[in-house]
Amino acid sequence: MKKLITYQIDSFTKEKFKGNPAGVVVNADGLSDNEMQLVARELNNSETAFLFSSDSDDCDGVIRYFTPKTEVPTCGHATIAAMYAKALEENLDSCVLRMRTKIGILPFEIIKKDEDYQVIMTQGKFELSPTFDSETTQKLLTALGLEKSDLDNKCPIQIASTGHSKVMIGIKSREKLNDLALNLNDLAILSKTINCNGYFVFTFDSDKRDILTYGRMFAPAIGISEDPVTGNANGPLGGYLIQNKIVDYKENVFEFNGRQGEQIDKLGVVNVRVKIENDLPKVIQIKGDAVVIFKTEIEI
Repeated sequence: MKKLITYQIDSFTKEKFKGNPAGVVVNADGLSDNEMQLVARELNNSETAFLFSSDSDDCDGVIRYFTPKTEVPTCGHATIAAMYAKALEENLDSCVLRMRTKIGILPFEIIKKDEDYQVIMTQGKFELSPTFDSETTQKLLTALGLEKSDLDNKCPIQIASTGHSKVMIGIKSREKLNDLALNLNDLAILSKTINCNGYFVFTFDSDKRDILTYGRMFAPAIGISEDPVTGNANGPLGGYLIQNKIVDYKENVFEFNGRQGEQIDKLGVVNVRVKIENDLPKVIQIKGDAVVIFKTEIEI
């Protein structure tokens, strides 16, 4: 019988029961894909991360991510949670861990301060797909309960990715953002057509100087009706804003805070930092806090 050391951690917040909850199994060596899927289904978070020992000399460990329905290549909030749990479990000092993911080996920085931790996740290569055609755009707007007049005209509807793609939909109003009339089934069907499971609706309609955007993310095709605070949406958003020349920046760096989870009372903040070369996003990092909800053991 194996005892799995398991955490539930809220990411992108220091307030319990806010932010985005993730499961973390810190000693996943020996688990099968089916066992990981069953654990993720049982914990029923949008993602659960599984930490394995290193499988080669070029990395410090392996991390895999499962939703309740399927494995996904990468996940922002579950990475923050996993590195936070690992830091607590091993009483780590500030360090950088190179972790193997399904999208390659990525450096994750753990910052120790005042006997607590923050985590910086370097995300995968940024990619931006062409703007949606008019027919696809209309299907998307109908499924989200939006009109064309709700759209922010400076924001093209495109798929952006740092390893786990999201459709970027910029709208004018935060009130409208919090009052979307969704058809989750239609969104799931559309995902098969566009080959993208996540939809990130965002707005610049912010009443706080230190918050650039508010957003909501939906991925019903992989069992996520609404994700509270999404690292792999806010990170690609940074690249999207730079490549489309929607925002200004200085000294080849663009940094902002994205807030998410307002409508479902799970507020959290993602700090996004984009390093820029030749006016294009080169490296995208997200930084976040975390807080433990519980630690337990699962015997299997």
